[in-house]
Amino acid sequence: MRPPVPNLEDDLRVAVRGSVLSSDLKEGVTPDAPLLSATGALPLWNLRRWEQVVRDELALAEPPSATKREGWLASLPSHASSERRPSSRFLSWLDLANGNGHVRERVLRSLASPAPNSFFFALAARRLNDWVPQVRSAARETIPILARISDPGHVADALYVLLATWTTWGRLEDPDKDVLAELASIDEVATRLVDRIASAAMGPAATVFAQALRSAALDKHLNRMATKAIQPSVRATAHRTLLLRKAIWLKAREWKWTDVRYCQGRMQNIFGERAVDSAPDLASALDLALADHSSIVRRVAAHALVREVDSLGNAALPWAHRLTTDKYPSIAERGAFVIERIAAANQATACGRDA
Repeated sequence: MRPPVPNLEDDLRVAVRGSVLSSDLKEGVTPDAPLLSATGALPLWNLRRWEQVVRDELALAEPPSATKREGWLASLPSHASSERRPSSRFLSWLDLANGNGHVRERVLRSLASPAPNSFFFALAARRLNDWVPQVRSAARETIPILARISDPGHVADALYVLLATWTTWGRLEDPDKDVLAELASIDEVATRLVDRIASAAMGPAATVFAQALRSAALDKHLNRMATKAIQPSVRATAHRTLLLRKAIWLKAREWKWTDVRYCQGRMQNIFGERAVDSAPDLASALDLALADHSSIVRRVAAHALVREVDSLGNAALPWAHRLTTDKYPSIAERGAFVIERIAAANQATACGRDA
């Protein structure tokens, strides 16, 4: 018989209620064991949902009437409902999701201990997208400090999820993006993040990697990512960065009107970029990319060769002939194009000499 599938949301609700009822809860201390266990089991991809669950439970802990409070207590397990919460309680890490903006700001400014786990660090980092400007300001000041005193693994786990979704955060401003990029600049965090990206067999690892490349701290890991990462898309991102000698990432998505008269438009991507000075020479980068067993990576090399054909001249022919033997037509066609382009250039040069 298969073991029952745990209901993570119910476990979280019970843990939050038990923590709120605990008479031992003190401001700023590590959450109790049941709460740490419940939050540690949560997949961070559903962080928005978990945050709403915590907010709902905290709101129910302060009911407007005794009737509602009794109903809330009655829904707890017998050992928890037998306890009675004092009339007031100390604020805790849970209050990062409190519905009161003053409370969220106060908690952020009072955090002086490491994040208990990845969930709570991610919960704090999400305040960079808070709907209250004062809370966002407090997050900008607190998150970098909190990251440096917390377990690098907790920070990297949270950053992996946040970097995959932050372009959808409507209130995120450039200073807030700089804060998240600064987290990837912490050496130990960068190492853990690279390990996580390189070992990911599925998921948005390539997106996370491209966003993390906002920070130059990952440049020293580019060769490793180009050869060792499991996902071809991650290797392709690393090779593209090495071949272009610059990192490119999705900066934002903005609405662009195509026809205002008919209220027609579309979202367009806005990209950011920076130079990468530690990339190897073009020849070495091309050899490395063409040796990859994935067509995704070899196609990146083919694009680079087409782009550089005028500067390489006849030196591009060995790579071009190699491309023409590729089993994927889209790659072989680019090799043939490079050969034709070089032949046309040589012919034009010869005609010029004869004239």
